[in-house]
Amino acid sequence: MPQAADPAELRRQLETMTTEAFRPELSEIDRLSTVEIAGIMNGEDSSVPAAVATQLPQIASAIDATAERMARGGRLIYIGAGTAGRLGVIDASECPPTFNTEPSRVVGLIAGGDGAIRTSVEGAEDSRELAAKDLDAIRVGPDDTVVGISASGRTPYAIGGVEHARSLGALTIGLSCNAGSELAAAAEHGIEVVTGPELIAGSTRLKAGTAQKLVLNMISTITMVRLGKTYGNLMVDVRASNDKLRARSRRIVALATGASDEEIESALQETGGEVKNAILSILGRVDGPKAAQLLAANGGRLRTALAAAVED
Repeated sequence: MPQAADPAELRRQLETMTTEAFRPELSEIDRLSTVEIAGIMNGEDSSVPAAVATQLPQIASAIDATAERMARGGRLIYIGAGTAGRLGVIDASECPPTFNTEPSRVVGLIAGGDGAIRTSVEGAEDSRELAAKDLDAIRVGPDDTVVGISASGRTPYAIGGVEHARSLGALTIGLSCNAGSELAAAAEHGIEVVTGPELIAGSTRLKAGTAQKLVLNMISTITMVRLGKTYGNLMVDVRASNDKLRARSRRIVALATGASDEEIESALQETGGEVKNAILSILGRVDGPKAAQLLAANGGRLRTALAAAVED
């Protein structure tokens, strides 16, 4: 069990964090009409993108380093507690259907395990040792990237995870919403999106949570762009696992190629429903097996494979 923190010291720490600050001007917000509260909340949320924009150089640097490791076969691993952990799990779970990645390539770890996604696990976020144990269970190594997520930047589970991952040679990123955070200091790449005091004091699932989600969107999406998972702004590595995605697959092939419905259906059938292969088959005028061969030889990058097909 983690050693209990000194309550007075913990309170002192919280009082120094902008995410925990109390706003006297909102002390009677409960007396306002619902539409007035919604208007205030909407205005608060509108400031989040600007806060994220201040960190774009740091975010870009972290993404380039992540993509480099993933190109070598490494994984993207999110680790956090509470809302931060849930956001990591959500982002990781969206990558297989969106970019056709193996579930093991982008992983979300939350303090207390999968059960904590729905129900808080008492004390789990206070253990650095638990984070190290969770990372050891999935055998983190030098080609992996570990992203510690914590609105406060002081959560022991996130900090411990980053520290342990760094000791194993993994790339580390610390994402928080307070300046000068311990989490950012522990990581090679510190990203501190300072969103300021919340509408409801201490409820960091609000602006801070929104900011973290925006940054995670950037990390996973742009990394996948760098890995050739898109063709322009088309999601060509989509996994057609339901009717909506099957319809989307056909639309993406049509947008990329301008081919007729009949040609698209034929190409998708010949390539087993793989959108990227179908596009290459149509634009490169190659059959399904040749499209697969060209993509494999070019790291799955459609543009490079298409250039190779044209040269042939």
